[in-house]
Amino acid sequence: MKCPFCGYSSTKVQDSRTIENGLVIRRRRVCPICGARFTTYERFEGGRLMVVKKDGRREKFSREKLMNGVIKACEKRPISMEKVEEMVNAIEARAQKMGSEIDTKGIGEMIMKDLRELDQVAYVRFASVYRDFRDIDQFIKEIGKLKGEK
Repeated sequence: MKCPFCGYSSTKVQDSRTIENGLVIRRRRVCPICGARFTTYERFEGGRLMVVKKDGRREKFSREKLMNGVIKACEKRPISMEKVEEMVNAIEARAQKMGSEIDTKGIGEMIMKDLRELDQVAYVRFASVYRDFRDIDQFIKEIGKLKGEK
């Protein structure tokens, strides 16, 4: 792997270990020229998963978009990045198992289900955007559903 700091074309792997239940390999690398240390992650790239948008357009599944949406919902909440990564990995794996296409509704529902179990505030934040809440009554109704579960 090329050094991202000096551009030397052959870095050395210093340490390698599996993470995220064996789905990812984390490698610590060092550049023999500049001495820079950096981390790379190796993960399985499944088949081409396409997302069907509300208007019928199709676009390539983006793990980054999924991750950003979950991070925004969990912002300023006591949720570790490790938990967020686990959740995103699980959603991505479930989506891959569903076939070559999944609609945005399916992805949104998976996120809502997992956030509901992880953190109720993050869940309501995500639901407010996903379900396009227009007024305070919709928030109150959703919070009432959460309180009714306890």
